[in-house]
Amino acid sequence: MSSTVRQARADDYDDVVAFVEEVWSDRDTAEYIPAVFRDWVASDGPDQRTVVATVDGTTVGLCQGVILSDHEAWLQGIRVDPAHRGEGHGLAMVEDLLDWAADGGATVARNMVFSWNDAGLGQSIAAGFEPTCSFRWASPDPREATPSLSVTDDPTVAWTYWTDSDARTALSGLALDREQSWALSELTRDDLRILADEEAVFAVTDGGTRATACRARVTRDPGDDVRLAEYAVGAWDGADAAAALFDAIRDDAAALGVDRTRVLIPETPRHVAQAAAVRGDTSDWPTFVCSADLT
Repeated sequence: MSSTVRQARADDYDDVVAFVEEVWSDRDTAEYIPAVFRDWVASDGPDQRTVVATVDGTTVGLCQGVILSDHEAWLQGIRVDPAHRGEGHGLAMVEDLLDWAADGGATVARNMVFSWNDAGLGQSIAAGFEPTCSFRWASPDPREATPSLSVTDDPTVAWTYWTDSDARTALSGLALDREQSWALSELTRDDLRILADEEAVFAVTDGGTRATACRARVTRDPGDDVRLAEYAVGAWDGADAAAALFDAIRDDAAALGVDRTRVLIPETPRHVAQAAAVRGDTSDWPTFVCSADLT
């Protein structure tokens, strides 16, 4: 059954909410689309496009594209009415947004898919995406803490560690975007300088730099409406360095007065095991990032 893909409108809200609430009905997964849809539509412009797929005037799909940098685009929020799965609507929306991103100068587009989402992973591959990396969330509790090792806020020190770290290799150089929640982009030296000025950067030193992290933002999680400190990435070379880094994050979050934290960490056995060993409260499953070449 063919669909028509068009720009989303504010009056699509009721139809979109009606079907997105059914997408994850078989899982205990909070749906954030109802909380952000109106803002998405209102803020669409040259660097953002929200589209819907319709069949005979009925809205059956949703997806958004965002330009993150001079060459990077991000696709997010893809949802298809369960009653219309397998009809090609998701692919039609993705193709529309990939064309839009390429026209806007992007040479790569990426998306994020939960590792348990077989349909989403299959659709990504069908649309020309390739698996790039995987990550997991850590959520150390906000509380006053004193790191056992020295911590500096020098972005140059943090960049030097990140450049040669196995975390950077595992993540293909990606971290949480400093402007867009739930999006990953290439972490640059300039990003760290800006984050050091506007948010926070940490580098653990002990006879050399052994860990780094940076705070991307303080926000509200639309899934449960709590204040959340998001850290773009956490990287370290051993359990003691992880303990010091997570204590620096805990202390930073406590000073901010947030309810909880979210730190992006590489999905490697070492990083996940050591985060667990220092009570990093890791998520139950990894998330995959896939990339499409737009050149």
